[in-house]
Amino acid sequence: MPTRLRRWRLIAAALTAAALFTNTTSATERATMIEQLRIYEIFESNKEAFHARFRDHAARIMKTYGFDIAAMWEAKIKDRTEFIYVLRWPDEATMRASWARFMQDAEWSKIKDSSAAVHGRLVGAIEERVMQRTRYSP
Repeated sequence: MPTRLRRWRLIAAALTAAALFTNTTSATERATMIEQLRIYEIFESNKEAFHARFRDHAARIMKTYGFDIAAMWEAKIKDRTEFIYVLRWPDEATMRASWARFMQDAEWSKIKDSSAAVHGRLVGAIEERVMQRTRYSP
């Protein structure tokens, strides 16, 4: 199966799983609510360091800025390892403002710098999709 097709099947599976974990919302909330798909290329050589940093630090700090992580996965496609997660947001403006605050967080900057000094670069390419559900989505 071509890599691109496998990748899209994985994304579809991730979004389906995230939908299963979504809380019931009103029609008004659903009209503005978005979900954000994040795909990080990670490296086998320091994968455990990446997971420890995300689990112990990034997720904790993200939560303080209103990040709502729906689910997280790891995928392997040929020689590429990916960390995939879905975030839920009330609207795009909140998402953008929260990301800006997180990226300026002094603790997060220090953690990124210190982990990179010990383990090298933990993340390669980053992909993002901002998604709004269709009216007929469950």
